[in-house]
Amino acid sequence: MMLPIIFAVPIFQLLILSYTATFEIKKIDLGIVDLDKSVTSADLRSRFEASPFYILHSVKSNYPELEQKMQAGDLEQIIYIPKDFEKELLAKNNTEIQVITDAVNGSAASLMSAYSMNIINKYNQDFLVKELLMPLDNKVINTEVAFWYNPDLDYKTFMVPGILVNLVTIIALFLSAMNIVREKEIGTIEQLNVTPIKKYQFIIGKLAPFWIIAMFDLIIGLLLARYIFVVPMIGSIPLILGVASIYLVLILAMGLFISTISNTQQQAMFISWFFIMIFILLSGLFTPLENMPAWAQALNMANPIAYFIEVMRLLMLKGSSFTNVAHLVYSISFYAILMVGLATWKYKKVS
Repeated sequence: MMLPIIFAVPIFQLLILSYTATFEIKKIDLGIVDLDKSVTSADLRSRFEASPFYILHSVKSNYPELEQKMQAGDLEQIIYIPKDFEKELLAKNNTEIQVITDAVNGSAASLMSAYSMNIINKYNQDFLVKELLMPLDNKVINTEVAFWYNPDLDYKTFMVPGILVNLVTIIALFLSAMNIVREKEIGTIEQLNVTPIKKYQFIIGKLAPFWIIAMFDLIIGLLLARYIFVVPMIGSIPLILGVASIYLVLILAMGLFISTISNTQQQAMFISWFFIMIFILLSGLFTPLENMPAWAQALNMANPIAYFIEVMRLLMLKGSSFTNVAHLVYSISFYAILMVGLATWKYKKVS
């Protein structure tokens, strides 16, 4: 069972998670309360129906009915058009409508509200020009928006490098954390202890095989990212692999350190899972580091995943040079030396 875990599982996880771990909103279940039932309100409704993001489920004159559907989870947004909507808009050039959004998921609610407000503002602009014959002022600022490094705004371009780092980290950490403690459980650690090898030679012998396996998994992941997810790799591939080789030494040494302080594989598994969950949630994979509280940003100074995710995104997507990532590489290198030293020191070579 070890070979499928080492090679097949990360590949399947990368293929599945890269398509599903998204913050995009592609389908919004919408209900509209139209008390006005005028040509103007119908025109506004048609804007939402024409949008590829909205699925209009029902147009009602009964608000409580749609509210119950939202409570049941059948609707995510309700547009409330009051009575005399058209009359007030034509007579006073001013009226109100209400946008009600299910905000259980705050980030999704913000996106849904932004979509609806964009449609309403565009409708408002067209109404001023066409219906009220109010030409827009020619003295305006024309804005040209350019999206660098991810021009298509494809979430996979942003997520795949981070998911790849997480999967390689999990595999490397768990495999190395199970290593020495397994020798303790089956009783072969005493046989190793009576051999003439030095402690550092023992640690290198435990690191090297899993380092090769983890590097192989990373290379397979990079090939999938390039040819399956079409993630650009603008930066230097040798530089990416060079930084990855140092990073994997760090993760494997961390796993060996956990293995040396554990008495059973179960203990090693729980300790590894405890740290990996904290590292992943603080890594910046899902939430920008800058948006985290100050204490969380301070904790990230000890988070190796945060360093390597940033390196991967800078190198793969922006084509940064070594100078741009040097401070991150130095941090990873120092961390790796520290963990190798701790793992070597903690291993007690006694018969």
